[in-house]
Parts: sequence; structure tokens; C-alpha cells
Amino acid sequence: MEKTDNNDINKCNQELITDFGQIILNNNKYKHRIHLLNIIGEIEGHENSPQTSKTSKYEHIIPLLAAVEESDDIDGLLVILNTLGGDVESGLAIAEMIGSISKPKVCLVLGGGHSIGVPLAVSGDVTFIAPSATMIVHPIRVGGMVLGVKQNFEYIERMQDRILDFTVAHSGVKKEDLQNLMFNTQELTKDIGSILVGKQAVDVGLINKVGGIKEAFNELYDLINQRKNSKIS
Repeated sequence: MEKTDNNDINKCNQELITDFGQIILNNNKYKHRIHLLNIIGEIEGHENSPQTSKTSKYEHIIPLLAAVEESDDIDGLLVILNTLGGDVESGLAIAEMIGSISKPKVCLVLGGGHSIGVPLAVSGDVTFIAPSATMIVHPIRVGGMVLGVKQNFEYIERMQDRILDFTVAHSGVKKEDLQNLMFNTQELTKDIGSILVGKQAVDVGLINKVGGIKEAFNELYDLINQRKNSKIS
């Protein structure tokens, strides 16, 4: 039976890696089954990105997250981020989906977690950032021609508040401090916002810990073990 299970996982992994850049991991000493979600490049949402762009597609990620929550075979979720941002509504929806998953989940920022990648980065139970990774915090940017009417500006403000509220609720940063980082005019030469590198993201309360893949795995193992032990007792 064990052999059949492993064969099934290997086949599933081949399809996940080929189609979505994801994998199910179960070779750890605890035999926990961990779904690895890799969010890279641009978050693609309601509009298709150019074919030359690396993207993480909203319509792929949402069903996979639902499957993680529903499956009794998955013990935990590891989210690895290296994203420059992208579609705001889709990115926030993915972050809300990750945040609502009942199973243990850890997020790790490698390279970058910029723009809408910030709420994605804080959506885990415990969050990590690599020492050299960066996070760019800035207000919502609107590209192209925008109709300058009151309703449009109100919508942008409400979306901005949603991002602020989610980020504050899923991290240790204070709303006032996050707003100050977003609207900082002293750091980015052609924009407003702030760049946080590694430990700086921890110091302001956005991310829990500095670490890499080893630390992220160990934290996730502990969370899964605690969950399983609580069910036994």
C-alpha cells in the first residue's frame, strides 16, 4: 500500500511541477505531507500578462488551495514567494485564501515580496524572510488612463484599506507604521514607499523571523506536530 501511495504522489508531483511549479513533499522524518506553493514573478489576475513574463496565475492557485484545505492527505502548506506584485484584487484574494486555510502554513520570502506580495507574505501562521530578500511597501498604483471621478478614487481608497487591514491583522506591524512605510517620500526616487531588507521587515513587525528553507521547514514540522498532538489529546 505504501508503494502505491508513493507512486501516486510521484505521478501527482510530475504533473504539479510541469503545470504549476508546485510539489507535494513527504520524505521528511515525520512523513508529513506538505504542499509546496511557489508564487513567483507577476500575480496574474483578470488580464493575461505578456507571454515573456513569469507569472503565477490566480485561476490555478485558488483551486489548488481549496484542494489543500479539503484533502485529508495534506498535513501542511509551505508558501515560497519571489514576486514583484501584480493584480491587486487577485493577489489579495490569494492571500485571504491562504490566511483562511485551517491547516498549518508557513510563508517564506526569497528574493522579493513586493507590492501585493506583502499581504501574501504575511498570510501564513508563521512567516520568514531570507536575510537578503526585500519587500517593497507602497500604495496601490494605477496604470493607464483613469477616469478622474469621485467613485474611482473612493474605490482605490477602499482597496488600499483592505490591504492595510489584512496586513495588520496577519502580522505584528501597527497600522500607523505601515501607512508611514507606504507613503514614505524619502526612499524611492521615482515613487513613494519603502524598501525593507531581511531583518528590517522583522524589526517593523511585518515578518516573524529571518531564515531560509531549513528554518521554514522546521517551523512547519513543529506546527503540524502540535496540531496532531492536540487531536490525540
